Amino acid sequence: MARQPLVLLPGLLNTRRVYESQIAELSDIADAIVPELWHYDSIGAMAQATLDAAPERFALGGFSMGGYVCFEILRRAPERVERLALMDTQAVPDTPEASARRRGFIEQTKLGRFHGVQPSLLPTIVHRSRLNDQAVVQPIVEMAAEVGSDGFCREQTAMIARPDSRPMLVDIDLPTVVIVGRQDMATPLARAREMATDIANARLVTLEDCGHMAPLEKPAEVSAALRRWLTQ
Repeated sequence: MARQPLVLLPGLLNTRRVYESQIAELSDIADAIVPELWHYDSIGAMAQATLDAAPERFALGGFSMGGYVCFEILRRAPERVERLALMDTQAVPDTPEASARRRGFIEQTKLGRFHGVQPSLLPTIVHRSRLNDQAVVQPIVEMAAEVGSDGFCREQTAMIARPDSRPMLVDIDLPTVVIVGRQDMATPLARAREMATDIANARLVTLEDCGHMAPLEKPAEVSAALRRWLTQ
């Protein structure tokens, strides 16, 4: 069986490393491409760069911010996407409060106060049982350092301006998997349920004892869900 092209889009302050386990575990059936999204300051630019680098037809997966880019790719070139995976993400736009927080982060960063992912932030993105698990925590910290302050500002700017993707969910007619950690505080289970309900051919996979960073926190379970999705 020929391996299929699989485009995986990372989240905020993430690199290819967020998908390291999935790339390895699915290498028998998928050739993974992971664009570097932090070079762009709009969701549209991220989507276009992805389309420019991708093969003509591909399976598409997005984690967190990467999910926002998935929706933009479907707006621009739906005919090129064969199936869709949405991981710990949401279709809703920023609330005014969320946008204000992001602008605050950008201002602090421009003042030289970007320190990557600090330990105080980890309980908001990682399940409490994994807070001292270096296999989870170390990649998060090191990826943030690699993306750096400029990349962080560009990504925050992009997310502030993202559109509401809820109206397009009912028009998605692709084999879809929606994966979410039950304890995800950043993009909660309720948001995942809404997407899975509105997308006609969607399957919801809820990961127990898991926060927002599902590809790192539950790598084998995420890989298994993606394998079922790729082979269904």
